[in-house]
Amino acid sequence: MRSWTDSLRFAFQPVVNLTTGTVAALEILARPEHGDVLARARREPELDGHLAALAIRDAARRETLLPLHVNVFAGTLADLGDLAALRDAVRAAGRLPWEVTVDVGPPFTHVPHRALLEGVEALRGAGFRICADGVGDGDVPLRLLDDLAPDLVKLDASLLTRAASVRAMRTLCEESGALLAVEGVETERQCAAARDAGAQLAQGELFAPPARLPTSEVYVPELPAAARAFRPVGPSVREFVRPAALLPESASAEQVRKLLTGAPEVSGVLLVDAAGVPVRSVQRDRFLLSLSARYGHALYADRPAARLGDLPRTVGVAATAWEVLDVVADGERSRAADDVAVVDDGGRCVGVVRLADLVRALAESRVEEAAGLNPLTRLPGSDAVTCEVDRWVAQGRAFALSWLDIDGFKQVNDGAGFAAGDELIRSVGRALARTESEALRVGHIGGDDFLVLADPDRLGPLAAAVLDASWSAGGCPVTLSLATLVCPPGSVPDHRRAAARLAPLKQAAKALSGVSWVCGQAGREGYEVRRGTAATDGASAVPTRQGASPAS
Repeated sequence: MRSWTDSLRFAFQPVVNLTTGTVAALEILARPEHGDVLARARREPELDGHLAALAIRDAARRETLLPLHVNVFAGTLADLGDLAALRDAVRAAGRLPWEVTVDVGPPFTHVPHRALLEGVEALRGAGFRICADGVGDGDVPLRLLDDLAPDLVKLDASLLTRAASVRAMRTLCEESGALLAVEGVETERQCAAARDAGAQLAQGELFAPPARLPTSEVYVPELPAAARAFRPVGPSVREFVRPAALLPESASAEQVRKLLTGAPEVSGVLLVDAAGVPVRSVQRDRFLLSLSARYGHALYADRPAARLGDLPRTVGVAATAWEVLDVVADGERSRAADDVAVVDDGGRCVGVVRLADLVRALAESRVEEAAGLNPLTRLPGSDAVTCEVDRWVAQGRAFALSWLDIDGFKQVNDGAGFAAGDELIRSVGRALARTESEALRVGHIGGDDFLVLADPDRLGPLAAAVLDASWSAGGCPVTLSLATLVCPPGSVPDHRRAAARLAPLKQAAKALSGVSWVCGQAGREGYEVRRGTAATDGASAVPTRQGASPAS
């Protein structure tokens, strides 16, 4: 008599890192050839848990080294608690729990939330990673999502048309330390939207369809040059994480050799203790060279591989790419090309980063940025700031966009000469550059015009640096005008709308006498005059708004 498992097959779909273009994990999908086993699994928790265990066993037969994602219904986890069948299957397959992410999917509505959270904590305590699946197309309550504290949130691609919702989810993920993934990506436009929204991972037919055999070959659209050029200061190491090849610290040299020779794409192996903490790092070339030396195999094959390893170099998941480079620079020169292990708060390995990925991304960023520098001030042009504005908008971040120029600059050039005018522009540029940080970006539009993007609470230091200083050219005093538009989250859709709302504030600032500064807020009429007095030459005044300032 045929069992229902005889007609059950599994398919593997890659989960892709949108920054590196590599496969970060494989999701295992049940594909019954007859009947509707998945509908039964939704009603029968024992069956659903058995399906998850079968998925792990199928992956073990395929001998893939990539991290795995398995699916369970929320009701299954609430009913069965720790998913004993899944845990046994992972152990029997020789995989480590933290190499497996459990995708908890809808429906959530009638699931006992307390039991679900207890099941999640049991899995997390055993080392498994948790993903909230089907967000945006399912019924997961926002409060429950916050209580789950997942390591990964998967959004349905249909949500990409609702930018405000995606920004809100991105903010929630950032504050909880979760990664954001988009599933069901079918077009390059959706891929671009996922990147713009700040998603680190994605999966869908665009990259690779589900297949019977695991694959590391995927199609990823090239990141546009403009997006590569203007990365935020200090990109997160999470953008570059690759899956790690892990073996127990007791593994023999022969076990490591088999792994490396069977997987040419693996550049090294991390030996981890029972808790998943890296204890030794085995680099591919040095290890194989030692074994290929005369008597090398006889000497080392049956001995612990740790003898041929080095102390691992590690960084936390919150590190930036620049911090990884610091770790590499401080180490031995012979290990400059070794992978760096990325560990979570408990010290457990979540993946590795390769120096080549970091150098390529940061070099492209610096080359493109250098090409756009203004030759007079060596500050980036307006594109640098406007791209960053769009990034902050996508992240749901409040910001202040300011325009600054020198009053009567044509008269400065005519009276003091162009050399004095150029030196004045350079001086203003240097003053702005000294204020630059992760919370404040400066661009030189051209001539005597500058554009500044800042957190609203950085406006005080900005104004002090340029408005409180004394400026002169050819011995004659010069004043500056500053216009600022404060944009709360969601108040503008992109940099173009912000620039359009900033334009009348420029005119208002230029209409004032002396050092001037006007400040408005997107979505509100009028503005506040913070510096300057009304002109006395009969020029018409723009109505002002009195009261509390929009930002301090």
